Amino acid sequence: MVQGTREELLHRLAEAVGSVAVAHPTRVAVDGPPAAGKTTLADELAVVLRDQGRDVIRATIDDFLFPRPQRYPRGEYSAEGCYYDTHDNEALKRVLLDPLGPGGDRRFQHAVYDRTADAALSPPVTTAPADAVLVFDGVFLLRPELIDRWDLRIFVSTALERTVDRAVIREERVSTRADVERRWRERYIPSQQLYFATARPTWHADIVVHNDEPQRPFWERPEEEVRSPKPPAAGE
Repeated sequence: MVQGTREELLHRLAEAVGSVAVAHPTRVAVDGPPAAGKTTLADELAVVLRDQGRDVIRATIDDFLFPRPQRYPRGEYSAEGCYYDTHDNEALKRVLLDPLGPGGDRRFQHAVYDRTADAALSPPVTTAPADAVLVFDGVFLLRPELIDRWDLRIFVSTALERTVDRAVIREERVSTRADVERRWRERYIPSQQLYFATARPTWHADIVVHNDEPQRPFWERPEEEVRSPKPPAAGE
């Protein structure tokens, strides 16, 4: 495991992207729990790659949600509903990951859902250069339905209890602390524990970024023999 500055981490991640040798756009997953810092990291990585001259497609799982009435059949605070009912993974594969993958025509759409309008979305189809990079952030990206669609898998790890505090700060203008804590403790944290127990995402990650201290992160390339099969506890 290596600790360094944020700049050093981004350099290392960009180097890993550059080392991927495929004949189609490089599809990079930036996975991790809510409020772990994956969106910020993906945005920063996209800037570095663009500065290196790469054509970057920036997309997020939040633009591949089912409309709200389809997301909560098990209840608003259901962890199982969060994991199984929230994201349109078939659409994600159909309009983005498969067109950019082996044998794809590189004609893609970056979204299927408008969060503001809570409605289906159909943006124009775009053709990606063969050497483009897709930087895609979101939760549950290394689940069995998606695991083989990525060319580089990054997992952003942080103590789940710390994500609660980050979420309270992030959402203080739109939600009370009590509301945020209930969603995290009843829905989001248990859904991550379910994800770890069933999909074991850190087993499949090429790089794990430990982001408890974003300006002094640790990172590693896990080896099979040291990957823990145990899901994290809520207080870890």
